[in-house]
Amino acid sequence: MNLLPSRNDLDAAAAIVYGAMPATPQFSWPLLNEALGTEAWVKHENHTPTGAFKVRGGLVYLNRLLQREPGLPGVISATRGNHGQSIAFASRRHGVKATIVVPHGNSAESNAAMRGMGAELIEYGDDFQASREYANALARKHGLHMVPPCHPDLVAGVASYWMELFHGQPALDTVFVPIGQGSGFCAAIAAREALGLRTRVVGVVSSHATGYLDSFRSGELRESPVSTQLADGMACRRPDPGSLELVQRYADDVVTVSDEEVARAIRLYYRATHNLAEGAGAAALAAALRLKHDPRVAGQKVGLPLTGANLDAEKVMRVLSEVLP
Repeated sequence: MNLLPSRNDLDAAAAIVYGAMPATPQFSWPLLNEALGTEAWVKHENHTPTGAFKVRGGLVYLNRLLQREPGLPGVISATRGNHGQSIAFASRRHGVKATIVVPHGNSAESNAAMRGMGAELIEYGDDFQASREYANALARKHGLHMVPPCHPDLVAGVASYWMELFHGQPALDTVFVPIGQGSGFCAAIAAREALGLRTRVVGVVSSHATGYLDSFRSGELRESPVSTQLADGMACRRPDPGSLELVQRYADDVVTVSDEEVARAIRLYYRATHNLAEGAGAAALAAALRLKHDPRVAGQKVGLPLTGANLDAEKVMRVLSEVLP
């Protein structure tokens, strides 16, 4: 499956996105620049209707799915949060029943948000992969459409935020992209290629979930145990084969950030910009801080997607007070 949409496809997807939400802003914050020692531009995907970038992909995916299958009985997917919220949000707009499977112990506030958007929530399994396998089984049993974590229509929708950033700041030298199941990374590559830019794209994974890094380095798909307590959006045990192919082909590098580094980045975002970032949402900044003396950051113009703000209140209080488990 080709995950790189054409420029025409990206433009068509953007029109769908903007039917439901406006473009999000990008700002260069003086105190962040001071901390990094260079010029950084933050793309504020924490300002979408669901507080995360994923909603763009959900809007495009559901729109195109229902054009192909107008009598669809319902959709189902698995998530740790933002993907599920995007599907629930888009399904409600189209009057389609959505079922979302989450692992046990998932964010209570994320669960509440998905239910609030009208989704039926099912808790199953200890991690995303187990939830995903159960969702697949339910889809087969009940004739529901299984929404995958990475698909060309999801990528085309998500790429709208990268097109906004690259149009606004075409001279970016390096962008850092958190990797969960890969739609964000694939979208960054799609936008860069469509615009003919030479911007470096560096993937970021949790050091407590290194499946994409291990696979990138080895050249073959490798699973990895997941133990992150903060970066739910990067809690991937098994990489998606399609997105992994693009990571291996296009990534300038893949780097890791620990929960402690992510927590520091969340605190810096709040103190320097008064914006809240969830764990994966702060991962790009965490990576840039780790590499601030690296030639890809030092003296360069850097792009940092703040990909989401959906952090439970209890975790917010612990992180901001520097009390970690």
